[in-house]
Amino acid sequence: MSERMSPDGQRLHVVFGAGQIGRALATHLLDAGLNVRTVSRTRPPFLPDGFDWRLADAADPAAAAEAAQDAAVIYQCLNAPYTQWPQRFPALQLGVLSAAERCGALLVTLENLYGYGPMGGQVMTEELPLAATTIKGRTRAAMTQVLLDASEAGRVPIAIGRAADLFGAGVTQSALGDQVFAKAVAGKRADFLGNPDLLHTYSYVPDVAAGLAVLGTDDRAIGQVWHLPGPETVTTRQVLDLIAIEVGHAVAIRSVPTWARSALSLVNPMLRGLAEMSYEFEEPFVMDTTKFDTTFAHLGTPLAAAVTATVRSYQSPSVPSPTGPRP
Repeated sequence: MSERMSPDGQRLHVVFGAGQIGRALATHLLDAGLNVRTVSRTRPPFLPDGFDWRLADAADPAAAAEAAQDAAVIYQCLNAPYTQWPQRFPALQLGVLSAAERCGALLVTLENLYGYGPMGGQVMTEELPLAATTIKGRTRAAMTQVLLDASEAGRVPIAIGRAADLFGAGVTQSALGDQVFAKAVAGKRADFLGNPDLLHTYSYVPDVAAGLAVLGTDDRAIGQVWHLPGPETVTTRQVLDLIAIEVGHAVAIRSVPTWARSALSLVNPMLRGLAEMSYEFEEPFVMDTTKFDTTFAHLGTPLAAAVTATVRSYQSPSVPSPTGPRP
């Protein structure tokens, strides 16, 4: 990997995406004293001092490459509308991959766990094959293969970081977003699709950002897949109990049965997209982070502390919340 420098002589880290992860990652890198540029299709609603922001549509390879000029490390934290995920997401990744190749930069890509497919409760590790059975899962697996092929061919050095269902300040459209945290803070019943008494791994946004930063700054990460750090895995019911402590009242759940979800999905495109991923909440869904923790450091925030910070962010919002599904 060439040591690409920005005009001021520092290695340049370019983050594609200014949503829930991209913004947290850019802030983390900037706080670490690194030279950071953020690239997105629209201007972020909140840009702290020190941010270098560029406008570009990553689906346009030429525009992506121009926005990433001088990059030593490129982070792909983009996403596509959930109802158009399989149609639009691959082109975004290809644009960023092309930019990394043109810049001679390391490409660090954020992924979710869709590619593994239903696991029947088996703990997920990085060594598992990508055996997805859903449309979005197969899309994710195919996108991963594109990255691995580029790495194998020597075109682009890569590091892949995978995260589970996200939560934290600014995370709205997720299993624990507005449907749980926001409603609990407002004293309303939380909506949850699935069985809350099963083990389920949730990833805390600041931990994901810290993990991606490690992948972009430690050469041991190159050429491998990593499950990013996060809080300990418990049942969703236990997460709700922690939320209840913070809001000062029990958090009731309104669960939508499987048959109702199937019926509603016929008329609601968003629910239809969620329905095919419902297996994640109908069997234990556990992501193992041992590889990252033992190779680098244990960066996961204790769950109670992560829940406390998230509740407080909903009680006193100070930053506009990005929207969008998981990457």
